[in-house]
Amino acid sequence: MLPTLSRRAALTGAAALLSAPALAQAAWPDRPIRWIVNFPPGGAADTLSRILAASIGNKFGQPIVVENRPGAGGALGADILAKAPGDRHIVMMSSAASHGIGPVLYRNTPYDALRDFTHIRLVGTFPSVLAVNLDFPARTVAEFVAQVKARPGEVTYGSGGNGTLNHLIGQLLARAAGIELTHVPYRGSAAALTDTISGQIPAIMESLPIALPHLRGGRLRPLATSEATRPASLPDVPTFAEAGFPAVVSSNWFGFSAPAGIPPEIVTRWNTEIGTALADPGVIERFAAIGVVPGTGGTAEYTALVRGELDKWREVIRAGNIVAD
Repeated sequence: MLPTLSRRAALTGAAALLSAPALAQAAWPDRPIRWIVNFPPGGAADTLSRILAASIGNKFGQPIVVENRPGAGGALGADILAKAPGDRHIVMMSSAASHGIGPVLYRNTPYDALRDFTHIRLVGTFPSVLAVNLDFPARTVAEFVAQVKARPGEVTYGSGGNGTLNHLIGQLLARAAGIELTHVPYRGSAAALTDTISGQIPAIMESLPIALPHLRGGRLRPLATSEATRPASLPDVPTFAEAGFPAVVSSNWFGFSAPAGIPPEIVTRWNTEIGTALADPGVIERFAAIGVVPGTGGTAEYTALVRGELDKWREVIRAGNIVAD
Protein backbone atom coordinates (compact mmCIF):
# COMPACT_ATOMS: atom_id res chain seq x y z
CA MET A 1 0.00 0.00 0.00
CA LEU A 2 1.26 3.43 -0.90
CA PRO A 3 1.89 5.74 2.07
CA THR A 4 -0.73 8.41 2.70
CA LEU A 5 0.49 11.95 2.10
CA SER A 6 0.25 14.30 5.04
CA ARG A 7 -1.88 17.42 4.63
CA ARG A 8 1.23 19.60 4.81
CA ALA A 9 3.01 17.57 2.13
CA ALA A 10 -0.02 17.68 -0.14
CA LEU A 11 -0.33 21.43 0.20
CA THR A 12 3.39 21.87 -0.41
CA GLY A 13 3.21 19.80 -3.58
CA ALA A 14 0.19 21.72 -4.85
CA ALA A 15 1.91 25.02 -4.21
CA ALA A 16 4.96 23.85 -6.14
CA LEU A 17 2.81 22.92 -9.11
CA LEU A 18 1.02 26.26 -9.06
CA SER A 19 4.27 28.18 -8.86
CA ALA A 20 5.91 26.38 -11.81
CA PRO A 21 4.47 28.70 -14.50
CA ALA A 22 5.47 31.75 -12.46
CA LEU A 23 9.03 30.46 -12.19
CA ALA A 24 9.09 29.85 -15.93
CA GLN A 25 7.83 33.38 -16.57
CA ALA A 26 10.49 34.75 -14.23
CA ALA A 27 13.19 33.44 -16.56
CA TRP A 28 12.23 36.01 -19.19
CA PRO A 29 13.91 36.71 -21.48
CA ASP A 30 15.47 33.34 -22.20
CA ARG A 31 16.44 34.10 -25.80
CA PRO A 32 17.25 37.19 -27.94
CA ILE A 33 14.51 39.78 -28.30
CA ARG A 34 13.37 40.70 -31.83
CA TRP A 35 12.70 44.42 -32.25
CA ILE A 36 10.72 44.85 -35.49
CA VAL A 37 11.10 48.09 -37.45
CA ASN A 38 8.39 48.13 -40.08
CA PHE A 39 10.14 50.73 -42.24
CA PRO A 40 13.46 50.72 -44.16
CA PRO A 41 16.87 51.41 -42.59
CA GLY A 42 17.75 55.06 -42.13
CA GLY A 43 14.25 56.38 -41.53
CA ALA A 44 12.86 57.84 -38.30
CA ALA A 45 11.48 54.50 -37.02
CA ASP A 46 14.81 52.78 -37.65
CA THR A 47 16.88 55.57 -36.11
CA LEU A 48 14.75 55.84 -32.97
CA SER A 49 14.69 52.06 -32.52
CA ARG A 50 18.46 51.74 -32.71
CA ILE A 51 19.02 54.65 -30.33
CA LEU A 52 16.73 53.07 -27.72
CA ALA A 53 17.98 49.51 -28.22
CA ALA A 54 21.56 50.71 -27.74
CA SER A 55 20.57 52.66 -24.62
CA ILE A 56 18.87 49.63 -23.05
CA GLY A 57 21.87 47.51 -24.03
CA ASN A 58 22.20 44.26 -22.08
CA LYS A 59 19.90 45.15 -19.18
CA PHE A 60 17.78 42.11 -19.99
CA GLY A 61 20.70 39.69 -20.15
CA GLN A 62 19.83 38.88 -23.76
CA PRO A 63 20.65 40.77 -26.98
CA ILE A 64 18.07 43.00 -28.65
CA VAL A 65 18.12 42.38 -32.39
CA VAL A 66 16.69 45.23 -34.49
CA GLU A 67 15.10 43.76 -37.60
CA ASN A 68 13.82 45.84 -40.53
CA ARG A 69 10.64 44.41 -42.05
CA PRO A 70 9.27 47.22 -44.27
CA GLY A 71 6.33 47.13 -46.65
CA ALA A 72 2.68 48.12 -47.11
CA GLY A 73 3.00 51.35 -45.12
CA GLY A 74 4.28 49.49 -42.09
CA ALA A 75 1.57 46.82 -42.15
CA LEU A 76 3.89 43.92 -42.99
CA GLY A 77 6.02 44.39 -39.90
CA ALA A 78 3.02 45.05 -37.67
CA ASP A 79 1.36 41.87 -38.88
CA ILE A 80 4.30 39.84 -37.57
CA LEU A 81 3.37 40.87 -34.03
CA ALA A 82 -0.37 40.56 -34.63
CA LYS A 83 0.17 36.91 -35.57
CA ALA A 84 2.23 36.24 -32.42
CA PRO A 85 -0.18 36.73 -29.49
CA GLY A 86 1.48 36.18 -26.14
CA ASP A 87 5.01 36.09 -27.59
CA ARG A 88 7.23 37.65 -24.92
CA HIS A 89 10.29 37.95 -27.14
CA ILE A 90 9.09 40.23 -29.94
CA VAL A 91 8.35 43.97 -29.89
CA MET A 92 8.05 46.75 -32.46
CA MET A 93 8.16 50.46 -33.15
CA SER A 94 4.52 51.27 -33.89
CA SER A 95 3.59 54.50 -35.63
CA ALA A 96 0.95 56.81 -37.00
CA ALA A 97 1.29 55.04 -40.35
CA SER A 98 0.89 51.46 -39.14
CA HIS A 99 -1.52 52.03 -36.24
CA GLY A 100 -3.27 55.35 -36.85
CA ILE A 101 -3.84 55.64 -40.60
CA GLY A 102 -3.28 52.30 -42.35
CA PRO A 103 -6.00 50.41 -40.48
CA VAL A 104 -8.65 52.94 -41.52
CA LEU A 105 -7.28 53.59 -45.01
CA TYR A 106 -6.69 50.05 -46.24
CA ARG A 107 -9.68 47.74 -46.16
CA ASN A 108 -7.49 44.65 -46.14
CA THR A 109 -5.25 45.58 -43.22
CA PRO A 110 -4.64 42.13 -41.67
CA TYR A 111 -4.77 43.21 -38.02
CA ASP A 112 -6.73 45.24 -35.52
CA ALA A 113 -4.58 48.17 -34.35
CA LEU A 114 -5.95 47.93 -30.80
CA ARG A 115 -7.06 44.35 -30.17
CA ASP A 116 -3.94 42.64 -31.57
CA PHE A 117 -1.32 44.68 -29.69
CA THR A 118 -0.18 45.75 -26.25
CA HIS A 119 0.70 49.42 -26.68
CA ILE A 120 3.30 50.11 -24.01
CA ARG A 121 4.67 53.63 -24.36
CA LEU A 122 4.84 56.67 -26.63
CA VAL A 123 8.45 57.02 -27.82
CA GLY A 124 8.54 60.35 -29.61
CA THR A 125 6.72 62.96 -31.65
CA PHE A 126 7.64 65.52 -34.27
CA PRO A 127 5.73 67.84 -36.59
CA SER A 128 5.37 67.96 -40.31
CA VAL A 129 6.33 71.12 -42.15
CA LEU A 130 4.84 72.83 -45.19
CA ALA A 131 7.77 74.02 -47.31
CA VAL A 132 7.95 75.60 -50.74
CA ASN A 133 10.41 75.98 -53.57
CA LEU A 134 12.50 79.14 -53.17
CA ASP A 135 10.98 80.66 -56.32
CA PHE A 136 7.38 80.14 -55.22
CA PRO A 137 5.86 83.55 -54.35
CA ALA A 138 4.72 82.77 -50.80
CA ARG A 139 6.52 83.49 -47.55
CA THR A 140 3.59 82.85 -45.20
CA VAL A 141 0.71 80.41 -45.02
CA ALA A 142 -1.70 83.27 -45.77
CA GLU A 143 0.20 84.04 -48.98
CA PHE A 144 0.27 80.33 -49.87
CA VAL A 145 -3.51 80.07 -49.40
CA ALA A 146 -3.99 83.20 -51.53
CA GLN A 147 -1.93 81.66 -54.34
CA VAL A 148 -4.01 78.49 -54.24
CA LYS A 149 -7.29 80.42 -54.22
CA ALA A 150 -6.15 82.43 -57.22
CA ARG A 151 -5.50 79.19 -59.16
CA PRO A 152 -7.92 76.55 -57.86
CA GLY A 153 -6.60 73.04 -58.41
CA GLU A 154 -3.39 74.20 -60.11
CA VAL A 155 -1.12 74.52 -57.10
CA THR A 156 0.24 71.15 -56.02
CA TYR A 157 1.99 69.76 -53.00
CA GLY A 158 3.95 66.54 -52.79
CA SER A 159 4.29 63.89 -50.10
CA GLY A 160 5.94 60.52 -49.73
CA GLY A 161 2.79 58.70 -50.80
CA ASN A 162 -0.97 58.57 -51.02
CA GLY A 163 -2.58 58.12 -47.61
CA THR A 164 0.54 59.06 -45.68
CA LEU A 165 0.27 61.35 -42.68
CA ASN A 166 1.79 64.21 -44.69
CA HIS A 167 -0.79 63.74 -47.43
CA LEU A 168 -3.58 63.88 -44.84
CA ILE A 169 -2.21 66.98 -43.10
CA GLY A 170 -2.33 68.71 -46.48
CA GLN A 171 -5.97 67.71 -46.72
CA LEU A 172 -6.61 69.13 -43.25
CA LEU A 173 -5.16 72.44 -44.45
CA ALA A 174 -7.24 72.39 -47.63
CA ARG A 175 -10.45 71.80 -45.63
CA ALA A 176 -9.60 74.44 -43.02
CA ALA A 177 -8.69 77.07 -45.62
CA GLY A 178 -11.45 76.20 -48.08
CA ILE A 179 -9.00 75.73 -50.94
CA GLU A 180 -8.57 73.25 -53.77
CA LEU A 181 -5.04 71.98 -53.18
CA THR A 182 -3.88 69.16 -55.46
CA HIS A 183 -1.85 66.34 -53.94
CA VAL A 184 0.98 64.67 -55.87
CA PRO A 185 1.92 61.33 -54.29
CA TYR A 186 5.49 60.05 -54.64
CA ARG A 187 7.00 56.70 -53.79
CA GLY A 188 8.94 58.01 -50.85
CA SER A 189 10.15 61.35 -49.57
CA ALA A 190 13.41 61.55 -51.53
CA ALA A 191 11.74 61.98 -54.91
CA ALA A 192 9.19 64.46 -53.56
CA LEU A 193 11.95 66.58 -52.01
CA THR A 194 14.02 66.49 -55.20
CA ASP A 195 11.10 67.71 -57.30
CA THR A 196 10.18 70.46 -54.84
CA ILE A 197 13.74 71.74 -54.62
CA SER A 198 14.08 71.73 -58.43
CA GLY A 199 10.71 73.43 -58.93
CA GLN A 200 8.88 70.55 -60.59
CA ILE A 201 6.25 71.02 -57.89
CA PRO A 202 5.90 74.16 -55.76
CA ALA A 203 5.37 72.70 -52.29
CA ILE A 204 5.78 69.70 -50.06
CA MET A 205 4.37 68.51 -46.75
CA GLU A 206 7.17 66.58 -45.07
CA SER A 207 8.17 65.17 -41.70
CA LEU A 208 10.55 67.48 -39.86
CA PRO A 209 13.46 65.03 -39.41
CA ILE A 210 13.54 64.43 -43.17
CA ALA A 211 12.99 68.04 -44.23
CA LEU A 212 15.28 69.64 -41.66
CA PRO A 213 18.62 69.25 -43.52
CA HIS A 214 17.11 70.90 -46.61
CA LEU A 215 15.61 73.72 -44.55
CA ARG A 216 18.88 74.34 -42.75
CA GLY A 217 20.71 74.22 -46.08
CA GLY A 218 18.45 76.91 -47.53
CA ARG A 219 17.12 74.69 -50.32
CA LEU A 220 13.48 75.01 -49.22
CA ARG A 221 11.48 77.74 -47.46
CA PRO A 222 9.39 76.57 -44.46
CA LEU A 223 5.98 78.17 -44.02
CA ALA A 224 4.44 76.39 -41.02
CA THR A 225 4.68 73.33 -38.79
CA SER A 226 1.88 71.04 -37.71
CA GLU A 227 2.13 70.60 -33.94
CA ALA A 228 0.53 72.84 -31.32
CA THR A 229 3.86 74.47 -30.46
CA ARG A 230 6.91 75.44 -32.50
CA PRO A 231 9.72 72.89 -32.61
CA ALA A 232 13.00 73.93 -31.02
CA SER A 233 14.78 73.30 -34.32
CA LEU A 234 12.56 75.84 -36.17
CA PRO A 235 11.80 78.50 -33.56
CA ASP A 236 11.10 81.22 -36.13
CA VAL A 237 8.55 79.21 -38.15
CA PRO A 238 4.92 79.56 -37.00
CA THR A 239 2.55 76.68 -36.43
CA PHE A 240 -0.54 76.34 -38.62
CA ALA A 241 -2.59 77.32 -35.57
CA GLU A 242 -0.57 80.52 -35.18
CA ALA A 243 -1.09 81.16 -38.89
CA GLY A 244 -4.85 81.11 -38.41
CA PHE A 245 -5.71 77.43 -38.89
CA PRO A 246 -6.22 75.85 -35.45
CA ALA A 247 -7.80 72.74 -36.97
CA VAL A 248 -4.48 71.84 -38.61
CA VAL A 249 -2.76 70.33 -35.60
CA SER A 250 -1.16 66.93 -35.93
CA SER A 251 1.94 65.04 -34.83
CA ASN A 252 3.98 62.29 -36.35
CA TRP A 253 4.34 59.74 -33.57
CA PHE A 254 6.19 56.55 -32.85
CA GLY A 255 5.58 54.22 -29.94
CA PHE A 256 6.66 50.94 -28.44
CA SER A 257 4.32 47.97 -28.75
CA ALA A 258 4.24 44.22 -28.14
CA PRO A 259 1.78 41.50 -29.14
CA ALA A 260 -1.52 41.17 -27.31
CA GLY A 261 -1.58 38.86 -24.34
CA ILE A 262 1.89 39.32 -22.87
CA PRO A 263 2.18 39.17 -19.05
CA PRO A 264 1.62 42.46 -17.20
CA GLU A 265 4.95 42.21 -15.41
CA ILE A 266 6.73 42.27 -18.77
CA VAL A 267 4.68 45.29 -19.85
CA THR A 268 5.77 47.03 -16.65
CA ARG A 269 9.42 46.13 -17.19
CA TRP A 270 9.43 47.42 -20.76
CA ASN A 271 7.61 50.59 -19.72
CA THR A 272 10.25 51.23 -17.06
CA GLU A 273 13.23 50.56 -19.34
CA ILE A 274 11.89 52.62 -22.25
CA GLY A 275 11.01 55.45 -19.88
CA THR A 276 14.51 55.38 -18.37
CA ALA A 277 16.08 55.46 -21.83
CA LEU A 278 13.91 58.39 -22.92
CA ALA A 279 15.06 60.37 -19.87
CA ASP A 280 18.74 59.76 -20.61
CA PRO A 281 20.47 63.04 -21.61
CA GLY A 282 22.37 61.31 -24.42
CA VAL A 283 19.15 59.94 -25.90
CA ILE A 284 17.41 63.30 -25.56
CA GLU A 285 20.32 64.97 -27.38
CA ARG A 286 20.24 62.44 -30.22
CA PHE A 287 16.46 62.80 -30.57
CA ALA A 288 16.76 66.60 -30.62
CA ALA A 289 19.33 66.45 -33.41
CA ILE A 290 16.65 65.09 -35.73
CA GLY A 291 13.79 67.20 -34.36
CA VAL A 292 12.12 64.53 -32.18
CA VAL A 293 10.67 65.20 -28.72
CA PRO A 294 10.70 62.16 -26.37
CA GLY A 295 7.25 60.84 -25.52
CA THR A 296 5.68 60.69 -22.07
CA GLY A 297 2.97 58.53 -20.55
CA GLY A 298 2.65 54.79 -20.25
CA THR A 299 0.36 52.06 -21.52
CA ALA A 300 -3.02 53.70 -20.84
CA GLU A 301 -1.99 57.02 -22.36
CA TYR A 302 -0.42 55.49 -25.45
CA THR A 303 -3.38 53.17 -26.07
CA ALA A 304 -5.72 56.16 -25.80
CA LEU A 305 -3.60 58.06 -28.32
CA VAL A 306 -3.79 55.20 -30.83
CA ARG A 307 -7.58 55.00 -30.39
CA GLY A 308 -7.98 58.75 -30.85
CA GLU A 309 -5.80 58.82 -33.96
CA LEU A 310 -7.82 56.02 -35.58
CA ASP A 311 -11.02 58.02 -35.00
CA LYS A 312 -9.46 61.27 -36.24
CA TRP A 313 -8.04 59.92 -39.50
CA ARG A 314 -11.09 57.79 -40.24
CA GLU A 315 -13.11 61.02 -40.44
CA VAL A 316 -10.48 62.85 -42.54
CA ILE A 317 -10.27 59.95 -45.00
CA ARG A 318 -14.05 59.72 -45.24
CA ALA A 319 -14.56 63.46 -45.71
CA GLY A 320 -11.80 63.71 -48.31
CA ASN A 321 -12.86 60.55 -50.13
CA ILE A 322 -9.22 59.40 -49.91
CA VAL A 323 -8.45 55.96 -51.25
CA ALA A 324 -5.22 53.99 -51.26
CA ASP A 325 -3.13 53.64 -54.41
